[in-house]
Amino acid sequence: MPSAAPDLGSDGTASVRPRPLPPFALERFFAKYEHNTRWLLCCSDSEPLTMAELLQMADDETLQMWHSLRLSYTETQGLPALRQAVAERLFGSVAPDQLVVAAPQELVFLCMQALLTPGDHVVCTFPGYQSLYECAQSIGCEVSRWHFASGEDGGAPLRFDVADVERLIRPGRTKLVVVNSPHNPSGAHFNRQEWAALCALCEKHGAYLFSDEMYRTLELDPAADRLPAAADCFDRGISLCGMSKAVGGPGLRIGWLACKDAAVINRILELKDFTSICSSAPSEVLALIGVRSWDAILQCQLGTIRANLAALDAFFSRWRRLLAWSAPRAGTVAFPRLLTGEEVGAWCEALVTEAGVLLMPAEVYGDERSSAEGRFRLGFGRRDLPECLAQLEAWLQRRYPAGQQLAAGQEGG
Repeated sequence: MPSAAPDLGSDGTASVRPRPLPPFALERFFAKYEHNTRWLLCCSDSEPLTMAELLQMADDETLQMWHSLRLSYTETQGLPALRQAVAERLFGSVAPDQLVVAAPQELVFLCMQALLTPGDHVVCTFPGYQSLYECAQSIGCEVSRWHFASGEDGGAPLRFDVADVERLIRPGRTKLVVVNSPHNPSGAHFNRQEWAALCALCEKHGAYLFSDEMYRTLELDPAADRLPAAADCFDRGISLCGMSKAVGGPGLRIGWLACKDAAVINRILELKDFTSICSSAPSEVLALIGVRSWDAILQCQLGTIRANLAALDAFFSRWRRLLAWSAPRAGTVAFPRLLTGEEVGAWCEALVTEAGVLLMPAEVYGDERSSAEGRFRLGFGRRDLPECLAQLEAWLQRRYPAGQQLAAGQEGG
């Protein structure tokens, strides 16, 4: 299975030298397995909507827009009605002209190109989506990894310690801090005090805060755990979100980036002329329907997630001597541990080969620490999770006959 480790010095900071972008290990992993494997247990999205489901949510205005749609070019910055809906639904103080619409991956690339120059210092949560740190390194930036902290038993909730990023920031040199909360793959999520401290720290040092908020609004307890968007917190806060994760529209390829710094938005728009130029007209209208129906879609997705988490709690309790798990407070992914001492990549390979069940080993993220801990990504946003778990459990029973006693709820050896 692929690995994606950047070149690192002894201090864990990627060396400074512009270089071509390497293969995207996670996407190459999915290219190999996603479309020819029956039981996908590591997907990071919530249940994808059907076209019929989404169109049933259209109001009179969006339904008319859909039926009268011409397949012409669209506005580079994004459909004005979509930007208006996003600003109203997902932000508190961001204006529509402070948003750019594009595919989320494209927006990561464009924002890094707009902000960074060779020699800049960047801090990025790790492990994570490869483009969040690899784009910066390809420009010639120094990239310091901010790794999550594990509990001693490996089953405690994972978290990012703000004291760690404070040590990693270089006063006068750090240009950008990149975070993802709720985090993929660990499921870690900042609390409000940590988030406020992180924003204040970036503001103090004049650093931009790029916040990948693709899983925002998927909090199990929004009243306690919903964080303000980075773009609402200070002028150098940058928020990335979209249709892919929370509301089941990854095939639309529509997301948005928000920032109150007009120079950043203007430069992204200039660079976008060299990439997609504009978004798909049908996708923008469908995304508008989805954003206006965000809360209704979200309630269905959270219902699935809560049921799946209950099923996972029961499953991991039965197999607690082989697998360690702590349920996240938000998002659709977690990073459990294999406790058998087997190499986790080979274990996942055996699982998909013998049972057609796909889990993602930590080595796909190029994360030696998590690989040594036996971690793998598990996704719990889709409705077929109970069927996937049944296939996984049957395979475990075949592979570990002694584990059948534990699976039956017995405490024997």
